[in-house]
Amino acid sequence: MQIGVIGAGCCSPSVGRIAEEVGREIAKATATLICGGLEGVMNAAARGAKLEGGLTVGILPGVNPGDANPYIDVSIVTGLGHARNVLVVHSSDALIAVTGGYGTLSEIAIALKLKKPVVGLNTWDVTEEIVQAKNPREAVSLAISLFSSTSPLSPS
Repeated sequence: MQIGVIGAGCCSPSVGRIAEEVGREIAKATATLICGGLEGVMNAAARGAKLEGGLTVGILPGVNPGDANPYIDVSIVTGLGHARNVLVVHSSDALIAVTGGYGTLSEIAIALKLKKPVVGLNTWDVTEEIVQAKNPREAVSLAISLFSSTSPLSPS
């Protein structure tokens, strides 16, 4: 399973700790972490996944793989700027939004349009389709169960 972690490119230390724990939980679940590959929530989540031995993929907005944060195993350059958000969503079986701004909101909207599960941690609460979680462990558990219950591709 591939779980996308979306959130702001700049975050507070407390949000970073939440994102790092999300990354740890994704790795513990033996899922691959997909993110935008840069700083903030993306960096913290990738760091958490790496600390647990997980695999991380960064879908970068630019053309330089060296722009990825140091916790990214696989850098995918796109040259698409913010439009790379579509690729982050398409590459994810489910998404976890950790706070976030308008870029995160765009990824949430794309995911919902594509009928992909979205779990939120202190993020946009614009529709009941975003399932709000209380903590990182619950967020990952919900992402996995929502994907498993909605996807014909899920390993049941």
